[in-house]
Amino acid sequence: MNLERLYGATVGALVGVVVVSTPVVAHVDYVTEGDGSGPGVVDFLVTVLSDPLNLALLAAGGTGVTVATLGWLRYGDHLADVTVTRRTLRSYQPYLGWLLRLATGLPLMGAGFGGYFFSPVVSVEARLVQITLAFLLLFGLATRLAALAGLLTYAVGLATHFPTLLLSSEYVAGFLGILVVGPGQPSADLLFRRLVLTDGTIMSRFRGMTTVSDLLSGLGIEKSVAPLLIRVFLGLNFAYLGVTEKWLDPGRALQVVEKYDLTAVAPVAPEMWVFGAGLGELAVGLLILTGLFTRSAAGAGFLILTTTLFGLPDDPVLAHVTLFGLTSALLITGSGPLALDRTVVPALRARIGRTPTDADAEVTTTAD
Repeated sequence: MNLERLYGATVGALVGVVVVSTPVVAHVDYVTEGDGSGPGVVDFLVTVLSDPLNLALLAAGGTGVTVATLGWLRYGDHLADVTVTRRTLRSYQPYLGWLLRLATGLPLMGAGFGGYFFSPVVSVEARLVQITLAFLLLFGLATRLAALAGLLTYAVGLATHFPTLLLSSEYVAGFLGILVVGPGQPSADLLFRRLVLTDGTIMSRFRGMTTVSDLLSGLGIEKSVAPLLIRVFLGLNFAYLGVTEKWLDPGRALQVVEKYDLTAVAPVAPEMWVFGAGLGELAVGLLILTGLFTRSAAGAGFLILTTTLFGLPDDPVLAHVTLFGLTSALLITGSGPLALDRTVVPALRARIGRTPTDADAEVTTTAD
């Protein structure tokens, strides 16, 4: 099975899992109380879409995004600032493994000491397992094996706490990214590797032993596939949370709007606040999933997380760390393989009639 078919089958299976799962709550559950009773899904959507002002706001927003996109396609690659930014981000590749380890290990350590299982809404004691895995990831020791063990642990938890644990599906992206990329630098694994490869050391006696990296290479799995794996699970996570938290459970989301008086920040109806938040997360998720304007979508996701972090003071920081790290990883790597950035974006730029000055912008990291 080639990579394209595997990608399609994986996305299809994951979408199927999301569709059959019941609505659950995540970050809004951390900052609200009660059962979240409120309008039903149909009533909520009718309320939003029957208001002419809301429709005008949505139309204006869509027009603004379209104009900005066309301007970016025509002029974005001709700005020296953009070229320098891309090249600088690419230079951070050696630290990608470290970034993923921190983004996954820190919240996993917090979950262990906090007495919950990956997600704060799953109260299962697994301190020893989670703290041990987190320590190995943070120290960079047996990193790939720890990531594999973490992936299996999450899978077992998902089987027993479905669909609630889908709220923390970003861990899958983190574990898979670490498994493929490896520990990066600095890490204990890199230190041991250099000892093994240096003649005259005691560790050099272990040279030639088969490693996890060797096994992955034998299966044709290279580091270049990491952005794709991160995109799939991070994109679905954003889209899933946007739909289930906001659109399918509007009552609890409306509680958040009321609690923090968000209508004073932007004077629109509370229902429009909830609908717009869900629409934003869904759009970011779909863009990341399909690899369309990947860096821009990752940056937008980072901005959403930052706004939530500072705007909702009761929201736990650890609930965002993995998402922060994964969006940062995509800012570094770009879209990777099987992305619309590699097909649609170059075609659109060619149609508009502007050739990028940064010749490798769409080839090596694809864009934006």
